[in-house]
Amino acid sequence: MPQKIIIDSDPGIDDMQAIFLALLSPELDVLGITTVFGNSGLENSTNNALRMIETAGRPDIPVAAGASRPLLLSPRVSSPTIHGADGAGNASDRLPAVKGKAIDKLAANFIIDTVMANPGEVILVPIGPITNIALAARLQPAIIDKVKAVVLMGGSAFVGGNASAAGEANLHNDPHAAKIVFEAGWPIVMAGLDVSHRWRQGEDYIDEIAVIGNPISDYMKEVLEFRREGIRRTGKPMGAPDLQAVGYLVAPEIFTTRRMPCYVETEGLSAGMTVVDQRDSGGVEGRSATVPEVEVILDVDGDRLRRLLVDRIKAFGK
Repeated sequence: MPQKIIIDSDPGIDDMQAIFLALLSPELDVLGITTVFGNSGLENSTNNALRMIETAGRPDIPVAAGASRPLLLSPRVSSPTIHGADGAGNASDRLPAVKGKAIDKLAANFIIDTVMANPGEVILVPIGPITNIALAARLQPAIIDKVKAVVLMGGSAFVGGNASAAGEANLHNDPHAAKIVFEAGWPIVMAGLDVSHRWRQGEDYIDEIAVIGNPISDYMKEVLEFRREGIRRTGKPMGAPDLQAVGYLVAPEIFTTRRMPCYVETEGLSAGMTVVDQRDSGGVEGRSATVPEVEVILDVDGDRLRRLLVDRIKAFGK
């Protein structure tokens, strides 16, 4: 039976790859996509999500717009140099026009209703700021025991941050929401910067996608040209952090994980930092029993993840 998931996202070049992998994977049943501010703002996130489900031939999947800003902080700056001003590598005018629209229900309410209708079956997959997930948990705490798991892209165990010295961008964008989600009590798998750094995408990957020749690869070709420019500008291949979270659900055997206590800092220069306690749990004085344990993804067989994604794209429409 496919795993039922809700993707919560701020598409996003790496979100694009994660969403397409989910839509192309028989292992997953995408019940909906909820959108959030982040890479380029809520409106772009929603339009990009709609465009992707339509490109993949899945306009039946509901898209619900959600939070346009963090719970407590001022609105965060988007990432035009990383994802383009539109979140689609500045390629919106070359991509298919959006035909549909978001449903008339806020993301948090969609999450609540879907989880309550499928108790114990739904995996939440937040790959943007996790404001919508925190709002859902606060609005209806009963979902916490009914969610099967939360598999998120965010945080960092051992490699520092990217939005700040300590904070990974998704959690840094709304650290208070991250704290709520991490302390809620549901099972959490954290695909953070540790595993993102283990596989990066170079121009050879972009070239491989570009010649496939179907609606999904053509979409990705246009968007990934912006990433090609970034690779040439920086001289470095680019990570695909969001892809790791969905990849873990599709093929967990290619990932290495470690279960560790982890909490989120919310204030000051360390806001959004995920702090893992590496000490031996056996009788360590001062180690708090209240710090939740999460499954941290630390490594991936990057070649197998690449082949998984590319092969699924090649098979689209056949």
